[in-house]
Amino acid sequence: MTEQNEPELLRAAADKRLGQHFLFDPDILKRVALAAGPVQGRDVIEVGPGPGGLTRALLNNGVRKLLCVEMDDRFAEALMGWPERDAGRLSVVQHDATKINWRALIEEHGLTPPVMIIANLPFNVGTPLLVSWLTQLDWVGEMSLMFQKEVAQRICARPDTNHYGRLAVLAQAVTEARLAFTLPPGAFKPPPKVASAVAVLKPLPQEKAFQEIDALQRVTAAAFGQRRKMLRASLKSIMPADVTAEDLLTSCEIDPKRRAETLSQQEFRTLTQAWVTTQSSSSKS
Repeated sequence: MTEQNEPELLRAAADKRLGQHFLFDPDILKRVALAAGPVQGRDVIEVGPGPGGLTRALLNNGVRKLLCVEMDDRFAEALMGWPERDAGRLSVVQHDATKINWRALIEEHGLTPPVMIIANLPFNVGTPLLVSWLTQLDWVGEMSLMFQKEVAQRICARPDTNHYGRLAVLAQAVTEARLAFTLPPGAFKPPPKVASAVAVLKPLPQEKAFQEIDALQRVTAAAFGQRRKMLRASLKSIMPADVTAEDLLTSCEIDPKRRAETLSQQEFRTLTQAWVTTQSSSSKS
């Protein structure tokens, strides 16, 4: 399809309730589409396509199949009229992305894992969606995701920095995360109140990815839940009755007086594995 006969993007008003902010600049949209690598011949999921600017960039750059999940019926219906849908390259699902069974959906629409996820995510659902995908890397491939800049910084942060927290530990346990580029509010319509940024996440090889991701969620939630507290205090809520947080930390060669933001990825892995062992031992006693 040539640019001259491509469908017009729907210029409908953004819905603040859905956290919508739209991109129309074709050069920026191409950068987002290709930030995680070539999409030629790949299967891709896009969440919140809105008027379809990124959708068009993905299709023009050779995706094999593109599955769009859109909650807003205005945009879902418009995309369903695109010729690529009749050609079998574009599928459109009108649904709340936070309530989807992704494995069932990709099987239903004939996508082949690993599936790339490329999206200008609605501001109000970006973080919970990412956390859910981090626990499903049996089908998730490379991700190029637009967030509020501060959220993207939190995903890619390193220990002992202002943005380092639970999201960075979880993301970097199973992916290599980097901040690709930032965009000012004026790049969007309507302009958000803050800058945005694209985070690129590439799944780690299985032998390098941390396998106890559910347990890591528990440990990091407790550790970062009260950031000002020392770990010996913040971890108390998840410890079994017969083991103290101080003993657990000492067994991992971690000073109980340290705070969560000072721990490295490896230290969180060691701590989580030790915590899992205490849970197992406690349940048997």
